[in-house]
Amino acid sequence: MRDRLIVGLDLPTLKEAERAVRELEGAVSFYKIGYQLAFAGGLDFARELASSGTKVFLDMKLLDIDNTVAKGVENIVKMDMTMLTLHAYPKTMRAAVEAARGSELCLLGVTVLTSMDEQDVIDAGYEYDPHTLVLRRSEQALHAGMGGIVCSAEEAEAVRRIVGPDLAVVTPGIRPAGSAHGDQKRVVTPAQAIRNGSSHLVVGRPIVAAPDRRAAAEAILAEMQSA
Repeated sequence: MRDRLIVGLDLPTLKEAERAVRELEGAVSFYKIGYQLAFAGGLDFARELASSGTKVFLDMKLLDIDNTVAKGVENIVKMDMTMLTLHAYPKTMRAAVEAARGSELCLLGVTVLTSMDEQDVIDAGYEYDPHTLVLRRSEQALHAGMGGIVCSAEEAEAVRRIVGPDLAVVTPGIRPAGSAHGDQKRVVTPAQAIRNGSSHLVVGRPIVAAPDRRAAAEAILAEMQSA
């Protein structure tokens, strides 16, 4: 399970991120770096982690014209990242897949953010409810040749039936029983996420904001193991 838990280093400074990694050494082997840390020196830190053999999920949610996405992916391939996110728009996914061809970078299509519910999706102009939109984008990711998708663990079981056993189904919005949901709306416990077919669980605040980060990570790992 250790390789299936991705800890989100959603922290304001590089110093705090380095401290978190030290505290989690031996318990965690996979980290997510997103906007907050990326704009505080996190891209160089991502390279350092990768060069030490640690897996890094670069959560950039790329979306732009095809050429810009392709050129960005080509440079990210050189960073030896394990996973990279982009929004699951068909043209964007196809451009990224072609740019990453021959590399080991796992491209993940972000379907619907776990902070969004049905009203949020309607407000964004989509005619589908979140569940339907997730499934439609999962089909498109599969056809584009992506390495996996990102969705809520609520949808993981249905998504797994679409994408089959080989694609990664990466699920954020994971909250241990009794913990605060924060700004997440479609949340699932670690054990249920594994039972639903998630290949990887992304956990940020329940670990990095815990008084004892290592104990929090080990508790989540134990719950995953019990599924």
